[in-house]
Amino acid sequence: MGLLWAIISWIIIGGLIGLIARAVMPGKQSMSLALTVVLGVVGAIVGGFIGGLFGRDGISGIMSNPWSIGTILLAVVGALIVMAIYGFATKGRA
Repeated sequence: MGLLWAIISWIIIGGLIGLIARAVMPGKQSMSLALTVVLGVVGAIVGGFIGGLFGRDGISGIMSNPWSIGTILLAVVGALIVMAIYGFATKGRA
């Protein structure tokens, strides 16, 4: 049951992080809810790596305490970075 709960938790956190990042990011992001969740999860991982570079817990902090304010802020920063890269990569596509 632990692995199933971890997957469900990551989907919920990814969705929340993705939605927060979409609300903060200027401009129109035309992406589905599933893509928002995926970019939110990837953004949380990127945020964990960024936190690890600055001496924080990094990825282990996301795994051990995903609901802390610091973890959520790092995840949103990571999601903004991922969404900006995604926006540049898909710019000009219909």
